[in-house]
Formats: sequence, C-alpha cells, structure tokens
Amino acid sequence: MCVAVLGLSKAASALFLGSLGLTAATGLAGRSAAQSAANQTYESSLIANQSAEDSKRSQQQALSEQKSETEKSSAQDIFAKNIQSLISSRKVVASERAGTTVGLLLMDQERQAANYRESINQTLDSASRQYTRNIEGTESQFLGRRNQLTSNINQAYNQIPSLGSILLNTAVQGLSTYAGLSGGLGSIGGNSSTMIEGIPTFRSTGFTDWSKATVIG
Repeated sequence: MCVAVLGLSKAASALFLGSLGLTAATGLAGRSAAQSAANQTYESSLIANQSAEDSKRSQQQALSEQKSETEKSSAQDIFAKNIQSLISSRKVVASERAGTTVGLLLMDQERQAANYRESINQTLDSASRQYTRNIEGTESQFLGRRNQLTSNINQAYNQIPSLGSILLNTAVQGLSTYAGLSGGLGSIGGNSSTMIEGIPTFRSTGFTDWSKATVIG
C-alpha cells in the first residue's frame, strides 16, 4: 500500500519513495564496500609491517654478526703480530750483536708491531662507524615503509562516507526528486560531500599506534 506524500499523487509518491530508498541503499552499499576495502587495506598493512620488521631484524642481525667476525679476526691478527714481534725480538737478543745495535733492532721491532696494531685499530674504528651507519639505514628504511603503510590505512578509512553524509545526501536527492515531481521547489540537486567526523574508525584521529594494531575479525 503506497503512502501518499504531501503534494504528490500516489504514482508520484511511489516514484519519490522509491527514489529515496534507492539513494539511501546505494549510499549504504557504498559505505559498506568502502569499509570492507579499508579493512582489507588495514589487514594487508599489518602483514606488510610484520614483514618489514622481520626484514629489518634479519639485516641488523647479519650486520652484527659481520661486525663481530671483523673484531675477532682483528684481535687474532694483533695477537699473531705480537707473537711474531716477540719471537723476532728474542732472535735479535740471541744474536749477540753489539748493545747499541740490539737496542735499535728491538726498537724497530716494537715500532713495526705498534704501527700494525694502530692500523688494525683504525680499521676497526672505520668498520664500527660503517656498522652504525648501516644500522641507521635499516631503521630509516623500516620507518619509511611503516609511514607509507600508516598513510595507506588512514587514506583508506578516510574514503568511507559517514552515516551523516549518506543521510544528508539522501535528503538532498529527495528534495531534488520531490521538486522535480511537484514542480514547486526548483532544482536543488547535487551530491553532498559533507563528511561528519567520528563514524568510521580512524577518521577523527588517524591511525598512528602500531603497538595497538590488532587483526580485524
């Protein structure tokens, strides 16, 4: 049974109410689709974020192991050089050369050993600085990826029309249809782009805290 709308015939009322219902249904369907798409973006971003964290952890572990191996190798080299210098010094002492000559040879042996140790230490310092830069690089790469994922999530949820905007659009379209059927209000028309804050998740404040991210379901 069709309810007559004020100022419209029964046939026009049916058209008006049908148009009103279709506009509302279309808006709600679009909102549901946008919500589903946003949830999918959120879920896939959680997976991508975890992958980025795992990749960063693996890279940093490999860098740490490489640094450790370099330090161990350098320590062994210094130890071997000290032993070599000690053996050479004993040979010099055992050679029974003149005292001045022995002293000069021993000083030369010590100088060579000290230069070698200094060279190794400089190499270690350089490797340590490079390690720090590499670690900072992995952190920067990870944060860049996470920031992109955060932006994707917020953008997806901001695409969801609020219930308020759907109702407003339905009302505007309804007035436009009523005016067309009654010939009394002129052309109102147009889709409203007004967005009422607070309906979809993340719309008001945006998604920022990954420590509180949970799977939807």
